[in-house]
Amino acid sequence: MADRSLEGMALPLEVRARLAELELELSEGDITQKGYEKKRSKLIGAYLPQPPRLDQALPQERRAPVTPSSASRYHRRRSSGSRDERYRSDVHTEAVQAALAKHKERKMAVPMPSKRRSLVVQTSMDAYTPPDTSSGSEDEGSVQGDSQGTPTSSQGSINMEHWISQAIHGSTTSTTSSSSTQSGGSGAAHRLADVMAQTHIENHSAPPDVTTYTSEHSIQVERPQGSTTSRTAPKYGNAELMETGDGVPVSSRVSAKIQQLVNTLKRPKRPPLREFFVDDFEELLEVQQPDPNQPKPEGAQMLAMRGEQLGVVTNWPPSLEAALQRWGTISPKAPCLTTMDTNGKPLYILTYGKLWTRSMKVAYNILHKLGTKQEPMVRPGDRVALVFPNNDPAAFMVAFYGCLLAEVVPVPIEVPLTRKDAGSQQIGFLLGSCGVTVALTSDACHKGLPKSPTGEIPQFKGWPKLLWFVTESKHLSKPPRDWFPHIKDANNDTAYIEYKTCKDGSVLGVTVTRIALLTHCQALTQACGYTEAETIVNVLDFKKDVGLWHGILTSVMNMMHVISIPYSLMKVNPLSWIQKVCQYKAKVACVKSRDMHWALVAHRDQRDINLSSLRMLIVADGANPWSISSCDAFLNVFQSKGLRQEVICPCASSPEALTVAIRRPTDDSNQPPGRGVLSMHGLTYGVIRVDSEEKLSVLTVQDVGLVMPGAIMCSVKPDGIPQLCRTDEIGELCVCAVATGTSYYGLSGMTKNTFEVFPMTSSGAPISEYPFIRTGLLGFVGPGGLVFVVGKMDGLMVVSGRRHNADDIVATALAVEPMKFVYRGRIAVFSVTVLHDERIVIVAEQRPDSTEEDSFQWMSRVLQAIDSIHQVGVYCLALVPANTLPKTPLGGIHLSETKQLFLEGSLHPCNVLMCPHTCVTNLPKPRQKQPEIGPASVMVGNLVSGKRIAQASGRDLGQIEDNDQARKFLFLSEVLQWRAQTTPDHVLYTLLNCRGTIANSLTCVQLHKRAEKIAVMLMERGHLQDGDHVALVYPPGIDLIAAFYGCLYAGCVPITVRPPHPQNIATTLPTVKMIVEVSRSACLMTTQLICKLLRSREAAAAVDVRTWPLILDTDDLPKKRPAQIYKPSNPDTLAYLDFSVSTTGMLAGVKMSHAATSAFCRSIKLQCELYPSREVAICLDPYCGLGFVLWCLCSVYSGHQSILIPPSELESNPALWLLAVSQYKVRDTFCSYSVMELCTKGLGSQTESLKARGLDLSRVRTCVVVAEERPRIALTQSFSKLFKDLGLHPRAVSTSFGCRVNLAICLQGTSGPDPTTVYVDMRALRHDRVRLVERGSPHSLPLMESGKILPGVRIIIANPETKGPLGDSHLGEIWVHSAHNASGYFTIYGDESLQSDHFNSRLSFGDTQTIWARTGYLGFLRRTELTDANGERHDALYVVGALDEAMELRGMRYHPIDIETSVIRAHKSVTECAVFTWTNLLVVVVELDGSEQEALDLVPLVTNVVLEEHYLIVGVVVVVDIGVIPINSRGEKQRMHLRDGFLADQLDPIYVAYNM
Repeated sequence: MADRSLEGMALPLEVRARLAELELELSEGDITQKGYEKKRSKLIGAYLPQPPRLDQALPQERRAPVTPSSASRYHRRRSSGSRDERYRSDVHTEAVQAALAKHKERKMAVPMPSKRRSLVVQTSMDAYTPPDTSSGSEDEGSVQGDSQGTPTSSQGSINMEHWISQAIHGSTTSTTSSSSTQSGGSGAAHRLADVMAQTHIENHSAPPDVTTYTSEHSIQVERPQGSTTSRTAPKYGNAELMETGDGVPVSSRVSAKIQQLVNTLKRPKRPPLREFFVDDFEELLEVQQPDPNQPKPEGAQMLAMRGEQLGVVTNWPPSLEAALQRWGTISPKAPCLTTMDTNGKPLYILTYGKLWTRSMKVAYNILHKLGTKQEPMVRPGDRVALVFPNNDPAAFMVAFYGCLLAEVVPVPIEVPLTRKDAGSQQIGFLLGSCGVTVALTSDACHKGLPKSPTGEIPQFKGWPKLLWFVTESKHLSKPPRDWFPHIKDANNDTAYIEYKTCKDGSVLGVTVTRIALLTHCQALTQACGYTEAETIVNVLDFKKDVGLWHGILTSVMNMMHVISIPYSLMKVNPLSWIQKVCQYKAKVACVKSRDMHWALVAHRDQRDINLSSLRMLIVADGANPWSISSCDAFLNVFQSKGLRQEVICPCASSPEALTVAIRRPTDDSNQPPGRGVLSMHGLTYGVIRVDSEEKLSVLTVQDVGLVMPGAIMCSVKPDGIPQLCRTDEIGELCVCAVATGTSYYGLSGMTKNTFEVFPMTSSGAPISEYPFIRTGLLGFVGPGGLVFVVGKMDGLMVVSGRRHNADDIVATALAVEPMKFVYRGRIAVFSVTVLHDERIVIVAEQRPDSTEEDSFQWMSRVLQAIDSIHQVGVYCLALVPANTLPKTPLGGIHLSETKQLFLEGSLHPCNVLMCPHTCVTNLPKPRQKQPEIGPASVMVGNLVSGKRIAQASGRDLGQIEDNDQARKFLFLSEVLQWRAQTTPDHVLYTLLNCRGTIANSLTCVQLHKRAEKIAVMLMERGHLQDGDHVALVYPPGIDLIAAFYGCLYAGCVPITVRPPHPQNIATTLPTVKMIVEVSRSACLMTTQLICKLLRSREAAAAVDVRTWPLILDTDDLPKKRPAQIYKPSNPDTLAYLDFSVSTTGMLAGVKMSHAATSAFCRSIKLQCELYPSREVAICLDPYCGLGFVLWCLCSVYSGHQSILIPPSELESNPALWLLAVSQYKVRDTFCSYSVMELCTKGLGSQTESLKARGLDLSRVRTCVVVAEERPRIALTQSFSKLFKDLGLHPRAVSTSFGCRVNLAICLQGTSGPDPTTVYVDMRALRHDRVRLVERGSPHSLPLMESGKILPGVRIIIANPETKGPLGDSHLGEIWVHSAHNASGYFTIYGDESLQSDHFNSRLSFGDTQTIWARTGYLGFLRRTELTDANGERHDALYVVGALDEAMELRGMRYHPIDIETSVIRAHKSVTECAVFTWTNLLVVVVELDGSEQEALDLVPLVTNVVLEEHYLIVGVVVVVDIGVIPINSRGEKQRMHLRDGFLADQLDPIYVAYNM
């Protein structure tokens, strides 16, 4: 904006000069932004026009003139303070700014990620900041007016004229006019600025609306005029009141952020889809339909282009060694190479005589002084490594020619600096595969290599063992007089191997034969018109590519003088090469566009530069389309210093094809170089469409000259068979010539695909009998035979069928320049494959002084720009701290290493923005549920849609003949009295302490007497009536059991309650209080200790202690017996209440009648074959479900001895349970998952020592995990494997299943078949279908049977919505019918009607008479090949998950555990994970076990794995500390608690990422 106003203004020259100086001072950091603004406005204040009126404010001319009226525009370039200018293009910057301006109107707020404060590096801000209306998205909801062409300067700041003239509120704005963006419409900006002054715009740096629609919810907040916004800490949205899914209002910043996210992601509704899932049908990913309007190539088939004849000049040498010999003997004093020190002073001049004698000496020593005479280490044809630093071309040259003379093959490589350099391992593989055993190096380099303490050079990672050989003359012996190297004519032997790094990081060696080497030098000599004794300045790396070909090889053929400029000197003095061109009147210079840019940045004070001697400036990376702007800019500035336009000669090269094309130096300055302005959109389809530069998304390319002499070129389609392209089609350039590489060393398959290509015509005929070589360059042959290159195959990313070039994306990202926070040269773009398509990832290094908001804003603008210009979404944008990306030897970014770090989660970014919602477009279609088939068409006998009805039952209780004495009693209290009379001294219970010794035990009579005393206490002290409820608050042990039977004896209804944790009263006591209140307990019985705790000061802080019911302390019992023991009148009356908190956080109590309790005990007795002679070890919490029944009831019913091990004791002694099992020779034991996990984690390393202590588990028949969830197969398997050595039979470990309506449905008994495991297709499961697959097949999920169905239990699988029976290939709700079903919920409000159908449901068709209880769990039944005890085929029940927890996303049903399992596998630092949904967004919470720096690595990995394995897009990733995910006593995750905590912003997360 400011630039535009200056372009059009007639400013006096001295003002312009002063402005240019100011720009420079700012970019050098000599002046602050504020000082700059002040001085600048002062300078130009007088010349500013008044802002135009609104009616003229339409955009006029949008494009800046290509050559501005003065060089000041290039001064301005400096503003980036940058180093690498590969991708600079003013026109492009302007296009990007215009695109961002367009975005301005349809923008929306997206929440900025939240970071824990410790992660945010606080940076000082200026005292006050401008009312910033940058085109990035500073505002929370955009101001939507009719601001059509809202102009943006490159800074996106308010229109400059307006801004300076009004000097709004005296605040400063940060403009650095880093490019001349011209867009009209200053009036619109004026109007916008006025609006901005009134509207406070939340400073969120929100990213763009990536769903390309305008939001109606723009949040606007009034603010008093004149106030300035400070941006020190981010504000968190206006936390508007929102409703949760259940309509509960939530007000918190998290909720507000999620609401923003949801709004951003809202899309127009899709048309309804048919239900498409069929049982045997793979779940289809959406295939991108080709765009009917996409451009298609229409030209004729191209013709191969021939270069001119390679004219053989008579005095050309027959080989390069012959040339060296000639010059070394006839003009030994001629300079061959001058090297420079870091001050730019000549360090050393190597003459042709010295080069000749020294390389002979090296040749002699290599062949004769290594190894022994009989066994020389190196023979002709062997490969040796050349390891020379970039500042020592002379030593390299001597060694290289020494190898040629000795006929050994040099392999030049980079100096390994540390043992694990980026990519150095791959270089090692190359050396190994080439069979290299000797490395030649210089003295200085040898001294600088890392050494071990003994002075040895260590073996680098992945490298073969090498002998390091120093080539300095003083270390070598003189060859004898009669020894002379064998100089032959060039032949097909390998001359040298040049290394090439592939896209995936692997390193290949390209072999170049001696004839190719010579022919290449001849072709270059002819194309460049080299003559003897010319001077050439070389800035490039002399070890490979253009630097090697011109500066080491062709120069010797023509006896030229090379001035070599090391990279280290360029860093100190970027002008050094230009100074050397002047000083030596050099005719030729070899540079990269980076060197031209550096020179531009630094050239201001050079008065005496004269470049008229240059006849050729070779631009080595001229094939990069973005080099054109450096060339133009360089010409612009140095034209006045004698540089001619025709001197600039871009060339295209590749390691395989050597020089592919080069622009010839001409004397005719009238013939302008070729350029094309191509539509970026067309290019993504591989089609050439010339575009006017008016359009935003264009790529301007320059020609790289003509085909090389003696070569033929064509372009072929990049993939598939090498078919010739049409004339308007982009293809891979292929070359047929002698002067190319011949193979990848040792890789015949890859060699065939690259070096032996036969291009075909459309009819399928090859165009030549000679093979072509793929150059790896994408381009076309334009008019007049000019070659144009638009990108590299290596940088190609194919996203949904469209091709994008990494370089182009980098250029667009860098054109979003206003904020100065990324280092220009330190930006990497690559693609990763996620869900069968490539996804674009951008990684950049952030400057240390940029704030969170700035970076976030820059990131969001980059996304907008790339979306506008390339019409492609970016999957992930990550910023890493400065200097942390892996580097290549010459300072660039090592791309494949960066990608590797990204994929393995060790990049450690400091900012991440992921946009899976925008760029993942190939998800499967959402599923639309279809109405179920009606009963009439289904019920044909026992068939449901062609399958068996899924129903099964345990053994029938009525038909089992057994001498069960307890059966004759209806009530447990009677059984206890009978046992106390018949077997008074039989021990029923033994309690162990943490040392494994017996803490307490109870015989039948002891229990009976104790229960009597408690009954007296209840009646006398408690004055309780029969039927009153009593809460039993006891630690796991004997007291609890006695109190329970005491209640039965007194006719009261007991409720067991877990006591509060003394260390954690605040969270555990309210639950106790709640159960006591909800169960309407008239009295609370407990121990003396807990009694004190309930009335303590800590307790009073947590709950209202005045409202406790009567508290009885059973440590002090009355001595008398009750007059009579209560006997219930009816077995259907209430025996006890069972309260439990479900995983969804619901407190539910169920009623157990006396009849159900007895039936339950009988069923377990039969299943587990329990008799008085048995011993059973129980390590469970005795408060609810099967755990309570096994702990308190079963021993009394069956008479077996229970060895009780409180799980809390395992915390201090993890081996307690297993040692007890071994010591008591127990055959049956019960535990929980948390116990099993504790043993697996705590004893993993101790199995040997336990074996030594005599731990023996070989007697265990059944080890049952008591659970109310899907069996945790990974845990049970690792437990089995771990303790197999201690005698545990793998088949012994099994699980049980129970729920609220029936406390035990399945339990692995002693007889009966072993538990089975099946593998089901996870994709089918999401559609409620069960499809069995083979183990290890993709998307397979192992499910273990939940134990055998208990006797007297019937199960059917029903559709939870329609209540119809299902076939066994369907997933449905498990319904159960049994004598021990609970008889209903016990709730305080009496609104049992809501849940009444949980306990008495009927099928909607089929057997409509039976009354079933609904478990609320999804599962399926499968008939197995095994037979059960009755000789029937065995039906196995597989539990998949709770209906309450299942998440309905995109019409499919997901179980949290499946997603969590995937996430935990994604990165080693994820210890636990929980997922839940919030307004249709999937939220993933991960616990991080590692440094907080790793938190952001998890975001892309979590997103990737959930996409790949579940076809779901994660909405929010929350990284928290270990232990944040709440887990209940059964070891189940409390996901709903977690969700509430997240929404109320109570998790103190390390990082929250909102994926867009």
